[in-house]
Amino acid sequence: MALIKERIADIQEQLRNLTAASYDEVEALRIKYLSKKGEITELFNLFRMVPKEEKAAMGQELNALRQLAEVKIAELKEVFEAQKMQQDKQDLTRTPDPIVLGTRHPLSLVREQIVDIFARIGFTVADGPEVEDDKHVFGMLNFAPEHPARDMQDTFFIEKEKGEQKPTDVLLRTHTSSVQTRVMTSQKPPIRVLCPGRVYRNEAISARAHCFFHQVEGLYIDKNVSFADLRQVLLYFAKEMFGPDTQIRLRPSYFPFTEPSAEMDISCDLCGGKGCAFCKGTGWVEILGCGMVDPNVLESCGIDSTVYSGYAFGMGVERITNLKYRVKDLRLFSENDIRFLDQFKSC
Repeated sequence: MALIKERIADIQEQLRNLTAASYDEVEALRIKYLSKKGEITELFNLFRMVPKEEKAAMGQELNALRQLAEVKIAELKEVFEAQKMQQDKQDLTRTPDPIVLGTRHPLSLVREQIVDIFARIGFTVADGPEVEDDKHVFGMLNFAPEHPARDMQDTFFIEKEKGEQKPTDVLLRTHTSSVQTRVMTSQKPPIRVLCPGRVYRNEAISARAHCFFHQVEGLYIDKNVSFADLRQVLLYFAKEMFGPDTQIRLRPSYFPFTEPSAEMDISCDLCGGKGCAFCKGTGWVEILGCGMVDPNVLESCGIDSTVYSGYAFGMGVERITNLKYRVKDLRLFSENDIRFLDQFKSC
């Protein structure tokens, strides 16, 4: 009898100071005290040896001991169950802290800047499919049937059926001028749109060329539109993009869809027009092509060329980005090298 009371007192002291470092340790304590072979269960097995007159008091002490053990173990379980629930709420796929912030791609930065500049003078953005047909890419833009751009070595044509070798009229657009033809056939003048997008050409990939790149082309059609209007718009763009001291010059050129046509140069901002290695000693750097929309293009799109006239221009986004940030290798724009992209965090 005295041995049982001494053992009860000893277990009570253990339970009052009960601690655990993990959920597994709590389970081990439960087994130690409350399982079928646990210490408290063994005391209940000895209960039959207690004299009859003392059974009531001893039974109360044993029940109180078991309740104390159950409460203490339950409290410890709650602590570790709460911790486990908190861990379950964590997203294990999340990037560890500190989270490194990304940045917009340099081509996206420049494209948005170009669009913003022209949006200030009324140009809206138009979009079109990258997979196009010959009619919208070449036919309606005054390209001759034998023009080299229609050859497979210059343009990516898409086969209609598996194994078919001959070119089809389905292709990856070579310029965003195809968007202009769609706009001209679906809208009535006045038209003032900007057409940014990705284009594709069958070229070998190198530091200076790629099989895909990005363009922004502009189109304005209305009554009495002149070449002077085109020059003034391009001068405004050049000064907004490259600085107020920028000058432009227009050199005669040829494009099937414009007449007259011109290439536009800007004054080299490195040497101030004096001549350097970047501008090849000329003091000028070419940035875009432009011209008055050919009357044949207007007529093919259902616009009366005797009433309306217009101008168009187009530039490569990679070209403008190179001029702004001095990127010498076009391949860097599509390789997703974090070391390269991190340089534009402050832009």
